[in-house]
Amino acid sequence: MLTIFGKPHRTKGFCDGVNRRDFLRIGSMAVGGLSLPGLLAAEANAGVGHSHKAIINIFLPGGPPHQDMWDLKVDAPKEIRGPFQPIKTAVPGIEICELFPMIANSMNQFVPIRSIVGSRGGHYSYQAMTGQMVPESEAPAGGWPSIGAWVSRLQGPVNQTIPPHLSLMYKTDHAPWGNPGDGGFLGIGHAPFRLVGGQGPKRSVQNRENMTLNGVTLDRLKDRETLRNSLDNFRRAADATGVMDGVDAFTQQAIGILTSSALAEALDYTKEDPKVIERYGKGSPEFASDGAPKNTQNFLIARRLVEAGARVVSLNFSRWDWHSNNFDRGRQDFPLLDRALTALVEDLEMRGMLDDVSIVCWGEFGRTPKINKHAGRDHWPRVSCAIMAGGGIRAGQVIGATNRLGEHATERPVTFSEVCATLYDNIGLTWDFVMREQNRLFDLSGRPYTPVAHGVMPLNELV
Repeated sequence: MLTIFGKPHRTKGFCDGVNRRDFLRIGSMAVGGLSLPGLLAAEANAGVGHSHKAIINIFLPGGPPHQDMWDLKVDAPKEIRGPFQPIKTAVPGIEICELFPMIANSMNQFVPIRSIVGSRGGHYSYQAMTGQMVPESEAPAGGWPSIGAWVSRLQGPVNQTIPPHLSLMYKTDHAPWGNPGDGGFLGIGHAPFRLVGGQGPKRSVQNRENMTLNGVTLDRLKDRETLRNSLDNFRRAADATGVMDGVDAFTQQAIGILTSSALAEALDYTKEDPKVIERYGKGSPEFASDGAPKNTQNFLIARRLVEAGARVVSLNFSRWDWHSNNFDRGRQDFPLLDRALTALVEDLEMRGMLDDVSIVCWGEFGRTPKINKHAGRDHWPRVSCAIMAGGGIRAGQVIGATNRLGEHATERPVTFSEVCATLYDNIGLTWDFVMREQNRLFDLSGRPYTPVAHGVMPLNELV
């Protein structure tokens, strides 16, 4: 069941029950004097269907244990290696954790990266969402744009029914784990359109089986005349307060949302063949402490959003800050990730989309080599891991290596920026294109920037 209806806000609303805050989130983004005929014309001219390149960015909040996933240390002492055993994969010479048998069987479509370096050590999604290596506190005027913001600004929407930059990142009780990034100095018009809300344990609701779309019902989305009247009323009220300044950036996104069912259709994964849904596994809608739910269905929804026209989709999955019971937690979460990630890759391949859609799955840092007294692993920014697939990369290989204890990179250290440069290259924003002077964009102080810093290149092993 899909319910596009958010929690009511305790603010004064209009007579139709839609309040001003909800309009600022979705409806009012199109209030540029749109007429009903104009909306209908936009619907008639809108086309959907996948014929573009895209990115799915999967964030594992908390820091997944690199030495228990793709980089097992069987020769390390007992207090470091842990109980998990390596298994052979479809690619000779590559071994990964025994709890990822499906990825192992499909290793010719994956690339584990064992040597991610440059983590700032903070419990946030910032580096995975922006690729930036400098502290967020040193961001340019207006803030760093996220990956999706750069893509939205430089490539624009595929069609007018789906915003190019979408987020399935749940808002989490530890807020930085649910942050998909924003438009930064590129402007709010390129920020992610958030498709799910947040109802963590401290916010009461435990069983969240329904998607939330910012307080707007499906019926209201379909009732264009009511929408138009409400928008007119809202504009008159908002103009007097200056709230409408800058809102025109959302016009094209709002046209699509108000004139097409494409977004609602993409979110409703129950329209899929039950066998397809089953392949993604059965996760949980409950929030994992202060992290995200283990919602494997969001992997499927991400594919549906890309197919409908999204260019960049981000999502967060579970909670990986395992200071205690690391291995019990791994036995729970590894199989869920194994199944969902493999299903996503297989699904894209079956639909002829895998070469166009890049997938990256990673966290903010790694875990300590030494197992603590609580059978957990603590924070370890010196090295972490990622796994990539799709986008036409040369799959079926491993990039990088760490020493015998998993303490630091010994071969091919890889930065967040290099991974992001590879994603940009895969999606068509090649290094020579984004570095051209005419493609530089300026922060609020007038300083020019490109998506990645000068000298940062895509991973030549992959492109």
